[in-house]
Amino acid sequence: MNLDRDKAWGLLCEFTHSDSLRKHALAVEACLHAYAEKLGGDKTTWGIVGLLHDFDYERHPQAPDHPLEGSKILRERGYPEEIIQAILSHADTMNIPRETPLQKTLFACDELAGFITAVTLVRPSKSLAEVEVQSVKKKFKDKAFARTVNREDIFRGAAALGVDLDEHIATCLQAMRGIAAELGLDGRAAAAPAS
Repeated sequence: MNLDRDKAWGLLCEFTHSDSLRKHALAVEACLHAYAEKLGGDKTTWGIVGLLHDFDYERHPQAPDHPLEGSKILRERGYPEEIIQAILSHADTMNIPRETPLQKTLFACDELAGFITAVTLVRPSKSLAEVEVQSVKKKFKDKAFARTVNREDIFRGAAALGVDLDEHIATCLQAMRGIAAELGLDGRAAAAPAS
């Protein structure tokens, strides 16, 4: 199968109607692109993993259906096993060891991308340009903030990648800033007049 980002986006949109879930996929894609460059991974493959890691979540929100049901769809559509295994491995419930850099990176970036988004959305500016590493770390301590984000997964993910937590946050922040407009995190939402 020739990997095609547009086809992957189409598959995501076919199964995912939530704007916030689509934006999460874009954020994780951006983070994986950044790490593909750092670690010598294939940018297209890694990006598609980021786009599709939660594509089945709306239809199958409970583990192990997510990501198991999604893996069946990906196989039917001819996606390579490398992509399927990376996506399966991001869910602890699947008990698939994360052995490849791609598997480790997806796990490391998934929760962090969501957390960075949450940190940005509570800022008056709603702009990634104003979010710094220290402001992300400060929010880790607030257990009531973004309760559904598993902080331990973020810490374990950075450790498994062998990167310092600050460096990991900075990499993902920078990657997400590059697509801030697509994510709705460029400050325009805060600047728009209330209707």
